[in-house]
Amino acid sequence: MNNLMGMAPRHPGLWIDLDSSLKSGSKNTISTVSSSTQGKQELQSLTPELARLSQQGQWVVLISPPNIGYKQMLADGGVRMDRILLVHTKDEVEALWAMEKALTSGTSSAVISWTQSLDARDNRRLQIVAKNTRALGVVIEDANSHLPANPFSQEDLGTKATNQFTSLH
Repeated sequence: MNNLMGMAPRHPGLWIDLDSSLKSGSKNTISTVSSSTQGKQELQSLTPELARLSQQGQWVVLISPPNIGYKQMLADGGVRMDRILLVHTKDEVEALWAMEKALTSGTSSAVISWTQSLDARDNRRLQIVAKNTRALGVVIEDANSHLPANPFSQEDLGTKATNQFTSLH
């Protein structure tokens, strides 16, 4: 057996035909970008690629996009609006699950998700999922970083509570 394998890696998961993966142009990774504009600039730079991908007849999936005028931006960029699939999630866990499902469904040509910063575990999980997909995957992190993490600080809650429940004499 050793004579047959020669200098090849022993684990089958490491047997990769690098020439074919480079020729096909698929990187099979999820691009993660931080944004200070809620992802508006990043989406504008992706619009030409999304227009090309939308012409292929598969879905362009937008997961939890903020209200940045993305509909008009995509329409002006030539993206087929009948190929846009919007997914609204209630939290980060659901957004990552939706991204994973959209990437592995085989019916999406691009999946873009707006989230808070990914931790190393979630990032690694998405990179593993990306190995089995041909869709473009983009995570726009810190899209809502301009907003306070907690809209009511403890100090505000304390002062509001005392002001609302003071006794009148």
